[in-house]
Amino acid sequence: MSPVNAVLFDRDGTLVHDVPYNADPARVRTVDGARAALDALRARGIRTGVVTNQSGIARGLLTEADAHRVNRRVDELLGPFDVWALCPHGPDDGCPCRKPRPGMVLWAAGRIGVAPADCVVIGDIGADMEAARRAGAHGILVPTPQTRPEETAAAPHVAPDLPAAVRLVLDSPPWGRAPLTPPPYGPGVRDGTPPPATRISGPAPQRAVPATEGGGGRSTAASARGGTGHRTGDAEPRGRVT
Repeated sequence: MSPVNAVLFDRDGTLVHDVPYNADPARVRTVDGARAALDALRARGIRTGVVTNQSGIARGLLTEADAHRVNRRVDELLGPFDVWALCPHGPDDGCPCRKPRPGMVLWAAGRIGVAPADCVVIGDIGADMEAARRAGAHGILVPTPQTRPEETAAAPHVAPDLPAAVRLVLDSPPWGRAPLTPPPYGPGVRDGTPPPATRISGPAPQRAVPATEGGGGRSTAASARGGTGHRTGDAEPRGRVT
C-alpha cells in the first residue's frame, strides 16, 4: 500500500493543457489519462488537491471570479478535489504562498489534515518541485515542451506523463519520508490556517470552502502578496509565464 496520503497537482500543464491566462472554462482540456489516474488515487483512499499560481489576476488579464470558473470546470472534469489553493498575485509581490515558495503546499496539506511529508506534489516545472522540497513534501516532475532541461535534470523524480507519475505514487514510490523540515512559517500553516499575509477567498470571502462542499475552485488559499511568473530571484523558474 502506498505510504502517500495526498497528492497535490499543479493545474496548467499538468492536469490540463496550458492556455496562458485562461479565463474561459470552455478552453479547458484535460491531459490524456488524467481522469483515470485521479480515480485510481481516490480508489486507494489518497486525497487529491490542486495548487496553482495564477498571476494573470494580478496582471489584469482575468479576474479571480474567472479563475474560479475555470477551476470549477477542471473539478467537473477531474474532481472532486479535496482542496484547491490558488495564488492570484504577481511575481514581484513577495508572496509566501506562491510557488516556488511552499505556502500553498503547506496550507493545502493542513487543510486536508495530512503531514507535508506524506504528500506528493506533481507538476511540470522546477517551481513545483522547489515548492515541494521547501514544504518537506515529495515531488514528481512531468516535463512538457515548456520544461527547461535543467529543471528536468534537477527534479528528484521524473515521469513521462501524468498516469506514469500516479503509478509511481501507487506502486513503487522511491522514497521514505521527506528529509526536509518545512521552514518556520508559523503554527497556523500546519493546522490548516493560512500563513501570515495570506487570505482565504472564494464565493464566501474569508472562509475556506472545501471542494467537496462547493466544487472546484471554491476553496482557495491566496496569499496577500505574490503570483506566478518569471525566472528572477525567488520568482518561479519556468519557461511559460502564468
